[in-house]
Amino acid sequence: MDEFSFTTTLNVRVRDIDFMGHVNNAVYATYLEEARVDYFSEVLDVPLSDIDSVLAHVEIDYRQPITVEDDLTVAVGVPGIGESSLPMEYEVRADGDVAATAETVQVTVDPATKETRPIADRVRESIAAYEGLD
Repeated sequence: MDEFSFTTTLNVRVRDIDFMGHVNNAVYATYLEEARVDYFSEVLDVPLSDIDSVLAHVEIDYRQPITVEDDLTVAVGVPGIGESSLPMEYEVRADGDVAATAETVQVTVDPATKETRPIADRVRESIAAYEGLD
């Protein structure tokens, strides 16, 4: 994805740092989650927990380390919307430089049956409008 529709600022916490002096690789998944929460709050004006979705896929490519001194931002975009799946793309940036790229897929589920279900029209329409999707 060349351009991202949403960017959020996060804090690098001292506890995120490993013995090598940079953010531990596992913490990046938390940064993605925090960015998703901010994205849903901004775009849909609801908490991510109100969407009844689960994380079905996460893939992270690391490019450079992040340290506690870095200003951390995460850019988020949605390249398309499936029937029940919502792929999201990310750039994790340290002082403006790309430290990692990532992709996730959220899948909407029925809370009672735990089966997949179509993304609600309101959610689909709000994301499509925000992202400029057809």
